[in-house]
Formats: sequence, structure tokens, C-alpha cells
Amino acid sequence: MTQSENLYKALAKAIGLAAIAVVLLWLLYKVTAVLLLFLLALVFIIIINAPVGWLEKKGMKRGWASFVVFGIIFLVFLLLGWLVIPRLYFQTQELIDNLPNYIQNLRSYVTSWVADNPVIRNEIKNEEFSITNLLPPAGRLINMMGNYSLLLFSMIFVSILFICIVVYSVSRPRPLLEIYYNIFPPAKREKAQNALIHTSTMLNGWIKANLIGGSIEAVCTTVFLSIMEVPGAWIWGAVVLFAELIPNIGFYIMSVPPTLLALSVSPLTGLWVFIFFIVLSEIMGSFVMPRLIASKMNLHPVSTLFMLLVMGSAFGLIGALLTVPVTAIIKAYYTAFKVQDQKEDSKMDERIDNVLYPQTGK
Repeated sequence: MTQSENLYKALAKAIGLAAIAVVLLWLLYKVTAVLLLFLLALVFIIIINAPVGWLEKKGMKRGWASFVVFGIIFLVFLLLGWLVIPRLYFQTQELIDNLPNYIQNLRSYVTSWVADNPVIRNEIKNEEFSITNLLPPAGRLINMMGNYSLLLFSMIFVSILFICIVVYSVSRPRPLLEIYYNIFPPAKREKAQNALIHTSTMLNGWIKANLIGGSIEAVCTTVFLSIMEVPGAWIWGAVVLFAELIPNIGFYIMSVPPTLLALSVSPLTGLWVFIFFIVLSEIMGSFVMPRLIASKMNLHPVSTLFMLLVMGSAFGLIGALLTVPVTAIIKAYYTAFKVQDQKEDSKMDERIDNVLYPQTGK
């Protein structure tokens, strides 16, 4: 075989491998949403398995234990929906009804601020400026409604599949665990087991930390909004209860509706509510939640913040929601497969001290 033929075959092989890589990357890009959904389902499966396994150890059959746990979860969400959603709808409708008055008040404040500038004042007082000018044309509005309807049906369909995956996985986990262990060679299965157990421990600790932190935030929010006479104070407190599921930014997202509603009461009320949410978020994010997460999960806040930037930038809101679980999974498997194989460094504390407290030159 000549040198040119060898070069031709090598080039053809390289082109083929590149084409396969491009196809695989394209498929990975297309199924990113599916992988995120599966990862979210995996987090729910691991968390829900803890109470189901506890009931099973007490003598209850796996199927009945799953039925009891899922029944309790369904009743809790049904109760929260019955208590919160109608009132939340009412408060949102009230906010929308008061929005024109709020905009008019805002225009009056802005007009007073720019009273020395006649050009800006005339633009603000222009009668052509109204909320109706901000609405899209009727045809576009109908098209948007159709798109939102399709999106709603898609979300319902995906939600049903998601629930089915979680229910079947929790009620019949053994076949899935066999598949999981078969991925690893026999010599690595002990580490795979330790990693999965460590992941389960940290994820359950994450839920406990969120419940504790969310309860503190919910009580503080309800009390403060009640003092400020913001309508539906306990409703917004119930919403804030789930804020810490998205670390650091979740509380800000949950605080937007009550802040807007407070603005409809009065600008000064809105300002105080805005300051309250900023202060409470900083206290919880800087002092309370890091200690809760550290005690329940043994995760450093910097690693969580870094993963929040990565997951949020790459996958949006769902990525931000999965920040802590992904961080826990990475740490669990890194500890099981990498750290345990390393020999303990007897001078580790000394090395750290040398960096923290460097000696000055003589």
C-alpha cells in the first residue's frame, strides 16, 4: 500500500470520526431538555425514596408504601393549591386592575421630577401614550394565544410523563438499580454504591435545609407584609416558602409579585417592601442558608454559586433549579471515585496554613 493511499485512508477516517462527533453533538443538543427532565426526575426519585424506604423497613410492602407517600404529597399540593391559587389569582387580578392607576401615579411622579424639562414633560403628557398602545394587534394576540395553548398542552403532557417516570421508578427501583450497577465493572460497584448513598444523603439534607430556610422566610414575609397592610400577606408567604429551591436568586424572583402589589398600595409601601426583601435575602443568603446547607450537605457556598452561574447560563431556570442537586451529585461521585483513592496527606493543614499565612521575607 502506497503512502498516498495510507494518507487517503487516514483522512477519510478523520472525516468520518468528525462527522460522527458532529452528529452526536447535534443529538445531544436536541435532547438537552429531555436529559434535564430526566435529571430532575432522578432528583425527585432519590428524595421520595427515603420515606418510601423507611416505611418498607417498618414492614409495609413497597407498593403500599409508595401509594401512601405519593398520596400524602398529592394531598399536600392539593391543599396548597386550594388555599393559595384562588387567592393568588384574585390578588393578581387586583394588581392588573390597579395597574392603570399605578401607571398614572407613576407618570405624575415622573412629571414632577422633570418639571424643569418641557420637552420630556410634553412627551409624558401626550394623550397618545396609554396602556392600549403597548398591547399587540388583535391578529398577533390571537396567534400568541394559540401558541400559548399549544405550550400549555405540551407542558401538561410532559408533566404526566414526568409523574409516571417518578412513580414507576420509586415503586419498582430494583431493575433500574441493576442497570445502574451493570454500567460499572464489578471492581467499581462498591464505589458506585457509596456515591449513590452519599448523593441520597445530601439531597435529603438539601430538602431539609430548604424547608427550614423557606419556613423562616415565609414567617418573616407574612408578618412584615401584614404590618405593611399588603393584601394577601400569607399567600405571598406561602409562595416564598419555595424560594430557596433556586439558590440566591429564587427569593428575588418570588418577591416580585408582592413588591408590585405593594406599589399599587402606595409608592412608599412598595419601597419599604422592596428594602425588606433585599435585607432578608442578604441575611438568609449570606448567613442562614450557607450554614444550613453546610450542616445538612457539607457543600461550600462558593461551589454552589459557581454551579449556579454554570447551570443558569447553560440551561436557564431549570438549570438554576438543578444547581444544588447537580453539585451534590458531582461531589458524591468525585469523593467516591477520586478522593478515596488518594493517600491522606499528613501535611495538608500545614500546606493550607502556608498559603493563608505566608511568611514574609527576612
